[in-house]
This record gives sequence, structure tokens and C-alpha cells, in this order.
Amino acid sequence: MATKKMILDLDTGVDDALALAYAIADPNIDLIGVVASYGNNLLEQTAKNSLQLLELLGQDVPVFKGLSHSSTTDHFTVMQVSKEIHGNNGIGDISLPEPRHQVQTKDGVDFIIEAAHQYSKDLIVVPTGPLTNLAAALHRDPQISRLIGNVTLMGGALTVEGNVSEVAEANINQDAEAANEVFTSQLPITMVGLDVTLRTLLTKKETQQWRNLGTPAGIAYAELTDFYIDAYYRLGIDKLGCAIHDPLAVGVAIDPSFVTTLALPMKVITSEHNYARTIGDKMRLNEPHPNVKVAINVNQERFVPVFMNHLTNLLANH
Repeated sequence: MATKKMILDLDTGVDDALALAYAIADPNIDLIGVVASYGNNLLEQTAKNSLQLLELLGQDVPVFKGLSHSSTTDHFTVMQVSKEIHGNNGIGDISLPEPRHQVQTKDGVDFIIEAAHQYSKDLIVVPTGPLTNLAAALHRDPQISRLIGNVTLMGGALTVEGNVSEVAEANINQDAEAANEVFTSQLPITMVGLDVTLRTLLTKKETQQWRNLGTPAGIAYAELTDFYIDAYYRLGIDKLGCAIHDPLAVGVAIDPSFVTTLALPMKVITSEHNYARTIGDKMRLNEPHPNVKVAINVNQERFVPVFMNHLTNLLANH
């Protein structure tokens, strides 16, 4: 059993589904649980998506519910653009059997806290949606900021524009206040943002390889990813393919050498002007050991083949 333990904090849409498969396929980590978040869809739907995908992939990994809305609101409504990109059900409108397993009764935020105490520096947390759950865990038990080995998050943009505003990336924009608490904590963080994820593209040439496997998982993953690629083309996000945002975060969490990083004390702007912008904190620039490393370049020529090898081997057997 791998010594490194991973928790995925997913708002399970298409690229989250790809990230989940990557984490299962990599032998260097042990996926101990999935915490569901709102974001690409409602909490109930994202939790169900994770259960269905885990069963499709032959895995018995527990799924926990996190929080259903941001730290500053009392409800969450799915954005129309999320439905257009990920489908009404979050996973490309593919049809999967009803899950046999149930969501765990334990609260997802408490699961993160307990895992931090149990595994300490061997624990890697990978949030690929809003940072609401992690911020809540810090509130409940500030000690975990010194226990967790690494947080590698998909979110933010430092050197490029955002994707929901000129400065804001979608995951951070869902709960900028929570994101700021996470970034300015003592947690050791690697930010895998649009700076690098937009350079890692998947095309229908790759998804055809999965379809050709002829397995239920291969066909399902080809279909949900093709939906995503078509949405990218239709919405003018990228005509060359789809960005595999969340899988890159999982990849970097396991092998940091996929990216080049800049160590920088970071904050998230929470005022109305530039809301959700991820930016260096000028008041902390002289701190000797910043807690955040921002990925600013990626070796996509190495990452994409590793990603494809992992997923193809997994999908071939399910």
C-alpha cells in the first residue's frame, strides 16, 4: 500500500471525473476518500457522480458530503455555463447505473480533519472545486494547517486572465473568502491554475483510444470527455481540445516535477473590484518561506502521455 494518502475534494464534473480516474490509476498514492463539494453541480449530484464513477471503475472508496454552498451564502445555484460545459448531470449527460453504495454518514469536513491527524505529513489534499470545505476544516481545527503534508489545488490564475472575469478563475470565484483563508493559512499549498492547465489539452484522438477499448468504462469516459471537448469548441473556449484542469492538479500532487513553480505569499481579493483575483501579497513579500508555490509553466509533452497511459490502463480493465 502506498504511504502517501490522498483525499480528493471534488465538485464532480467532467475534468473531476478524469482526475478521479488518474488518482485511482497511479500506484504511488492511496486514495482514501472523496469529499463532495458544490460547484459544477449541486452537492447531491456531485456526490452521486463520484459514487457512480467509482463503481464504474471497480473501486470501493468512501464518498463524504462537504458543504453545499459558499461560506458567505445560504444556498447555491448551478450556473448555466456549468451545465453547458459539464452537462445537466455534471458528467456529460452520460447515463450510469444507480450507485449501490451510499454516501458516508460522517461529515466530509470532519473526515479531512481526522485524516490530517491520522496521516499528518503523508496526507495530500487535492481540492478541484471551491475551497469551502478546506476553509471550514481550518476553522474547526486550526492545527491541521501544520499537519497536512500538502494541498495541491486546481484554481486561480496568476499570469493569465481568469475564466469567469478578467481576473477570476471559477473555483476561486465560487468562494473567494474561503480561498483567501486557505491561501493565507500555514498550509503548504501548490496552486495549479489556469496558467498551466490551459496548456494541457485533450482531443478526440485521445478519447478514441478509450472508446476503442470497448469496455464500459472506456466508452463512458470517451463519451463524457467528448461532451466536454464539444462544449469547449462550441463556446469558443478552445478550438484545439479541452483543458484537463483537475487531472493536472492530481498529477502535480504526485509528481511536482511536471510544473515549474514560483514561491510567493498569496492572497485572494474579496472586495467587489477584482473579486476572486489570486495575487501575491505585497505585505508578506519578505517572508523567508512562503507557504504557496504557484505553477507557472508545465511540461505538457511529458504530462499528457503519463495521464493517457494511466487512464488507458485503468479503463481497459473496467
